[in-house]
Amino acid sequence: MKRIARFFVSVKKELKRVRWLSKKDLALYSGATIAFIIIFMAFFALSDGVLAGFRTLLGMVK
Repeated sequence: MKRIARFFVSVKKELKRVRWLSKKDLALYSGATIAFIIIFMAFFALSDGVLAGFRTLLGMVK
């Protein structure tokens, strides 16, 4: 039981040492992540549409 208690004490001490992001930085990084997701989503959707169009033109659709 002492090992478990020591573990949680260590976790608490470690979390105090973590440098947490400010709200401004968190909003900036979250926005950048969402923007990249949207960009890649658009890229793959466009690529899929183009490839599906080529398949249709070549008569490969059964």
